[in-house]
Amino acid sequence: MSEQFEPVIICFTCNWCSYRAADLAGTARMHYAPNVRLVRLMCSGRLDPTFIMKALSGGADGVLITGCHPGECHYIEQNYKAQSRWLLLRRVLKGLGIAPERVKLTWTSASEGTKLTKDINSFVEEIRDQGPLAWHKNLQQEKQEKSQHNPQQTPVEVTA
Repeated sequence: MSEQFEPVIICFTCNWCSYRAADLAGTARMHYAPNVRLVRLMCSGRLDPTFIMKALSGGADGVLITGCHPGECHYIEQNYKAQSRWLLLRRVLKGLGIAPERVKLTWTSASEGTKLTKDINSFVEEIRDQGPLAWHKNLQQEKQEKSQHNPQQTPVEVTA
């Protein structure tokens, strides 16, 4: 009997649309996968790509970015900024050997709780099919290997 891989997904949500959609999904008792951790931002345009890299290097298997539909951003055009950053980040991930599909961008309005639920569930399945990223484990292993090859560069604990 094999255990099914349960991915960890970080979902950055815009306060005005997609977070409200998640709230609507909750009040309407819609179910989405429990693998998702929501992080509310004031706007998807506020999402710094380093947040995504930090999530992936910290153990997340995928990142879902949700924001207002194009043309409906409360901050005029910041969701276009989020889209530009997402496209650039996909290139960086590909260069690092990480499947760009592990980071997905979707648009959701406050009244689309059903759509957000479907988007989350389908993304969890996509990441489950890809398997674990385990980037954080590889980074830790790489650090250990470097410290073994260069013992002079390892930090020395100073005790008083």
